[in-house]
Amino acid sequence: MGELFRLELPNDTSRRIVHVDMDAFYASIEMRDRPEYRKKALVIAHDPRKTGGKGVVTTANYVARQYGVHSAMAAQEALRLLPKNLVVFKDPDFEKYRSVSAQIHAIFHQVTNLIQPVALDEAYLDVTANTDFSNTISLAVWLQRSIEAATHLTCAVGVSYNKFLAKMASEYNKPGGRTVVAPEDAIDFLAPQSIAKFHGVGKKTLPRLEDIGIHTGADLRQADPQMLERMFGKMGFVFAEHARGIDNRPVEVRDAKSIGRERTYNPPLQSDAAVQTELQRIADMVAASLVKHERHGKTIVLKSRDVDFVTQTRRVSSETYYDTAEQIFDAAWQLWNEQGRLDKPLRLVGITATSLAPMTFQNIDLPL
Repeated sequence: MGELFRLELPNDTSRRIVHVDMDAFYASIEMRDRPEYRKKALVIAHDPRKTGGKGVVTTANYVARQYGVHSAMAAQEALRLLPKNLVVFKDPDFEKYRSVSAQIHAIFHQVTNLIQPVALDEAYLDVTANTDFSNTISLAVWLQRSIEAATHLTCAVGVSYNKFLAKMASEYNKPGGRTVVAPEDAIDFLAPQSIAKFHGVGKKTLPRLEDIGIHTGADLRQADPQMLERMFGKMGFVFAEHARGIDNRPVEVRDAKSIGRERTYNPPLQSDAAVQTELQRIADMVAASLVKHERHGKTIVLKSRDVDFVTQTRRVSSETYYDTAEQIFDAAWQLWNEQGRLDKPLRLVGITATSLAPMTFQNIDLPL
């Protein structure tokens, strides 16, 4: 029954899919910025000793994970599990995490525009059409090295012909690993995997599968697909597909609502001339990204943050579209001059284009 089922289903093995999963992303950013945290059990959550026991763990570093701490755990439970001389609670800084995520996504866009973000720290890339690399393995190596060079953070990468296998591959060798699952190796790769690692198998589903003797990928492949569908509905059919290495879902590209770039400076920018130089550089990057995405926008947003972490944003809109680096810079420089003189050194400057439309919508001046 299982073999007949496999032969009857289409299985697209022609694609090249990469799943990138940053290693303990939020905690790793905080350890990068505060090296003293590296030997501590770092938990990204509000300190339950200051909140009356309230709060949930966003993530934790690998030291804390060795004691059983994991995301979505109550912060009070994490405090109970961890040695008092090791534990450090750090309030999450999502603005900083989004900024680092934007850096990483800018690297993704250097190899493909077919990107499906799953979270700030995780994404699928369809690199089937990329011909700049001799093979997908060299592309994956480049991604890992480029991300580490730009952010000083590591990631695990999974490479395969579909999203399900690419994600299983990235989880197979964390942190910092790289795993490739070729079509001819898929069944052997899945066979010994714990059923708990399969997509869609949660706390309620796992004991039901174990009750009928399904503990591994091999067990799932031997199970009657019709029985799985009766027990678990549509998800049962998906389980049967996944056990055979089948997942024909596309990488779903989300239409960007804005395109921007920002940079953090150490040492900070001390003069208007330095700000002008950086705005020209960032305008070039935004324009290049707009071309890559085949978009242009009617609104330019200027963002700045000084050394006291005071953030300001200003915006200007036009009836016509901004698409060249010169237009984007002129708008940003106008906004900067409206903001006034440089009172304090700047640690961050950014430009974003919003109100986007496809470049097929051209600026046309009609004689009326």
